[in-house]
Amino acid sequence: MTLKLCVAQLNFIVGDLEGNAQRIIAAAQDAYADGARLLLTPELSICGYAAEDLFLRPAFIHACDDAVKSVAHALAGLKDMTVVVGHPSGDDSRTRSVAVQNRFNAASVLREGQVVATYAKRELPNYQVFDERRYFTPGGGVCVFEAGEEGARVRVGLLICEDAWFEEPARLAREAGAQMLAVINASPFHVGKGYEREEMMRHRVNETGLPLVYAHLVGGQDEVVFEGHSFALNADGSVAGRAPSFKENCFVALVDIAQPAIKIIANVEPVRTPEQDLWDALVLGVRDYVGKNGFPAAILGLSGGIDSALVLAIAVDALGADKVRAVMMPSPYTADISWLDAREMAQRMGVRYDEISIVPQFEAFKASLASEFAGRPEDTTEENIQARIRGTLLMALSNKFGGIVLTTGNKSEMATGYCTLYGDMAGGFAVIKDLAKTLVFKMAHWRNAHDPYGTGVSPIPERIITRPPSAELRPDQKDQDSLPPYEVLDAIVDRYMENDQSIETIVSAGFARADVEKVTRLIKLNEYKRRQAPVGIRVTHRSFGKDWRYPITNRFRA
Repeated sequence: MTLKLCVAQLNFIVGDLEGNAQRIIAAAQDAYADGARLLLTPELSICGYAAEDLFLRPAFIHACDDAVKSVAHALAGLKDMTVVVGHPSGDDSRTRSVAVQNRFNAASVLREGQVVATYAKRELPNYQVFDERRYFTPGGGVCVFEAGEEGARVRVGLLICEDAWFEEPARLAREAGAQMLAVINASPFHVGKGYEREEMMRHRVNETGLPLVYAHLVGGQDEVVFEGHSFALNADGSVAGRAPSFKENCFVALVDIAQPAIKIIANVEPVRTPEQDLWDALVLGVRDYVGKNGFPAAILGLSGGIDSALVLAIAVDALGADKVRAVMMPSPYTADISWLDAREMAQRMGVRYDEISIVPQFEAFKASLASEFAGRPEDTTEENIQARIRGTLLMALSNKFGGIVLTTGNKSEMATGYCTLYGDMAGGFAVIKDLAKTLVFKMAHWRNAHDPYGTGVSPIPERIITRPPSAELRPDQKDQDSLPPYEVLDAIVDRYMENDQSIETIVSAGFARADVEKVTRLIKLNEYKRRQAPVGIRVTHRSFGKDWRYPITNRFRA
């Protein structure tokens, strides 16, 4: 006797309640036709994750409730089919002007047109990018439901995401008669997170003695990416199945209930490298941000340097060469090799490429300011003018043609303020905002050695990777003229920003005090810039985004 179940590892759009409902209905109908009698959808699948302050709007909660009912009604004719749908829930007041007093991160069990059970998430995460206590009230119940046809039914204990990171919810489900656990999730990606989840769920399996199916969301939503990577574990903790990562998938598993202990059988995708996951996360993040927000194309400034080169490669993998435009904007300090390398890369990638000199504009700015600046030497003021001219040109092209400007700054620059407000920070989406400079180089090497999207080329000319980084805003400029070596800089940023180590702790680990104090000072001084930076893709466990909330006005220096 077996129960076939399906995990609808789908890419939902926040707020598209009708579209999300139709996708669930279609997935359930297809799964049913294939013999499945249980369909699991991810956490908050009816509204998308995370809807943020939409959850505070009574009309939104009521509309989600209506969407759940529409799914139940549409599936009424599927005999013995059970569907689990994630959604927010509140009181049942139909007066749209009345605030919902209690909101829950919930999941409903649908069968033959009826909502047969609803479970509210017990454990509400409030760390990193999570802010669920702002929106939801903790649940307190247990949900164990039956799935399958007569003679092949299984009692399933339902958990929602964070519930499964604690011992009690799973134990209570087992005590209520569960024979297996189903965990529905929307857990943002960072490098290595997928296998961390498998290990944590192995603890739940070992504690309860129950097999487990983990249903996970896929897709990009603003700064976060969900990688899919749904999976199943048997009662002995072994991996029974693993879905593809960064792709929509109907992940099918057979639950064999004829054995003394229930056994799950499914396809097992191979273990992936961190670099594969990171690249696919960046590509999916760009594709979904551009696509879900309705931009027809993307545009970026291509300088001949490593950062813009990596962004171009990601953008082409995400959108296709026909939807990406690169613009080279040389200044008086642009080296000839920068022109040559930018042209070569654009040719390799097959994108539209234009060259627009900023020399006339730069000279006009200097002439306009000559009397004001008389007697003062050139400094970062003139450097920033060049960056702002470029930002203005890119935004003008964006306004005229509709493509979104992709910025090319990395995490090392965001940390230290090695970037110009309204200049190279001008744009709509910061693709590599969470990649340290050392990781930028690593991913450039990786992409040249791999062809995950079948472009047939190594996109980045080798000289772009090997030449010393430079903003080329003054003669013979190098990044390391004003910053510590990137290996040192990035290690300090990792310790101080990502892991909250103190200055003294970092110094005691062997870093030069002068370097530590310089980098940490720059991090603090440049908070005002980061507040004005475009949203970017989160790929580490702490990014300069929702999980970094420091005051701009701040005199704490430890």
